[in-house]
Amino acid sequence: MRLDKYVSQVSDLSRKEVKRLLRAGYISVDGETVKDAGMHIEDTMEVSIDGEPLQAPRSRYFMLNKPQGYVCVTKDRDHPTVLELLDEPNKEKLQIAGRLDIDTTGLVLLTDDGQWNHAVTSPKRDCRKTYLVTLANDIAEDTEARFQEGVLLEGELKITKPANLEVLFSNEARLTISEGKYHQVKRMFAAVGNRVEELHREQIGEIILDPDLTPGEYRELTEEEANSVLLQP
Repeated sequence: MRLDKYVSQVSDLSRKEVKRLLRAGYISVDGETVKDAGMHIEDTMEVSIDGEPLQAPRSRYFMLNKPQGYVCVTKDRDHPTVLELLDEPNKEKLQIAGRLDIDTTGLVLLTDDGQWNHAVTSPKRDCRKTYLVTLANDIAEDTEARFQEGVLLEGELKITKPANLEVLFSNEARLTISEGKYHQVKRMFAAVGNRVEELHREQIGEIILDPDLTPGEYRELTEEEANSVLLQP
């Protein structure tokens, strides 16, 4: 990585500010003053500003209990975004791993680790997601079997992958899917003649939404929770 880019990322200084410090002789690499912004920096090198070594920030991983009314994008002119619920420095660098619709609540994961985000969202990983679903009508007796076999969603050419449905009450169920098609849960129930009225995500992979988090609250993932994503086959 270029020296000016590295210092900017690690220190949150702008490239313009970094170049000013370089010209003034405030930046050193392995103890030697450097003024070349394009110098290639290796992981083993120590970069300092005015004698203070810079340390690359560790990756961050959060779980958020998303309330209704928030969108899972970084910026939106019409609606508040989930990033607005976080009180964290440089939150604009966070990526949303597994988005939810504006009216869907529950578990959202956020990170600045691109590889980790890919492990959650890549279709090849078949990362399981579990939802609590409230429906407009009673659940038909054959719905569980149809979801296990796969259903054809409107506008799709292939049936869905097998999904597990656990009926809790006449119109309430817990559904686990391993895909992430657009509005998939709502479209699955529409395919069997029902309509989703409330949708709440409880789990992604092995990460379960912390019951102590009220809507709008968040916390850092534990090391075990974060590592569970990369341990999945």
